[in-house]
Amino acid sequence: MSTPVKKEQLFTRREIQNRIKDLAKAISRDYKNEELVLVGILKGAFIFLSDLARHLTIPVKLDFVRLASYGSQTKSQGKVKITKSIELPIRDKHILIVEDIVDSGLTLRYLLDFLQKENPRSIRICALIDKTERREVSLAIDYVGFSIPKGFLVGYGLDFDEQYRHLPALYHLVF
Repeated sequence: MSTPVKKEQLFTRREIQNRIKDLAKAISRDYKNEELVLVGILKGAFIFLSDLARHLTIPVKLDFVRLASYGSQTKSQGKVKITKSIELPIRDKHILIVEDIVDSGLTLRYLLDFLQKENPRSIRICALIDKTERREVSLAIDYVGFSIPKGFLVGYGLDFDEQYRHLPALYHLVF
């Protein structure tokens, strides 16, 4: 994969924060009087999950999983493996998977199948970015921050070969 030649800003820090507040309101409304476990997908979703959790008005428990499918590539390699599993019990719990970006859908499909084996009460998905360009599996994404048709995004936790996570806004890398 070649080195990016430039980055173009897609969403500002303020736009991201405003959208997260809206998502948090919807999630808090939908899970009012319910116990909710947020399961963040490392590493990309950690900033999004942190900001989202602070805006929720309901109590939540937090856990993380780490899945590998990209390596240093810009396209999923199609083989997903869990490198860090959840630690909280999720049987009969409402689960909200928090993901930075849904691209091919293969990683999320793998995680959904894995978590379903633990018999949670429900599983929903919250994604900061729903990118449809390379979608290979059908997924219902219940809470979407932004929908984009294509592009390779970085910033706000999203990376390219472990670079750019620190950027406060979301950018499209141009190769």
